[in-house]
Amino acid sequence: MKTSLRSRLYIAFLFVIIITLLFVAGSVSAKNSLQLIDQETLAEAGKKYGAQAYERLIKWQELIREDRSKTDMEKLTKVNDFFNNQVAFVSDAQHYKQEDYWATPVEFLATGGGDCEDFSLAKYFTLKAMGIEEKKLNLTYVKALELNEAHMVMTYFKTPDAEPLVLDNLKSAIKPASQRTDLLPVYSFNGTGLWLAKQRGRGKYVGRSDRLKRWQELQKRMPDGSNG
Repeated sequence: MKTSLRSRLYIAFLFVIIITLLFVAGSVSAKNSLQLIDQETLAEAGKKYGAQAYERLIKWQELIREDRSKTDMEKLTKVNDFFNNQVAFVSDAQHYKQEDYWATPVEFLATGGGDCEDFSLAKYFTLKAMGIEEKKLNLTYVKALELNEAHMVMTYFKTPDAEPLVLDNLKSAIKPASQRTDLLPVYSFNGTGLWLAKQRGRGKYVGRSDRLKRWQELQKRMPDGSNG
């Protein structure tokens, strides 16, 4: 009788151990399978642009996948600092031999350079991938008064009527729009709409963003229209 009881307890113990191991293995497998960039793309980037390109893309994956930020502001700071420190400013004419080219985040990181649109787009898509709602994020064209030229920044709205925060490659500190007197808003957009910018807010809604040709072209090059 005692032997039979011991056998049943031993079998039950083994069952618990097996279930636990399967659960752990499944969790590890699920984590390892979470890939923003497929291995073929990583290998091609490394082969074409070198080891640093491969490393930048891996760091980008880790930035998103391993993020444990508790607030939007933590995410904004991480993403703004990451791109401003990882990639150099290069004009489209020099980098792509084109007057105006909007790069995907993968192209931007792989080539290691880009202009203000590329910085802003990379931050926008990365923050979306990290869980910030699209309605809080805008891509905003401004006039950079000190440079006397058109410029793009990414803006974050905590609420629809809130003063936006500005993420910029020219000045790394994230500041409210009212403190960026060097920038004059022109218009802004995201995946759902287009706004004529007022002085420091989102402005008047004027239609869908798909009327923007560069935005349409970019969307076609984005894997399932979202992250890369």
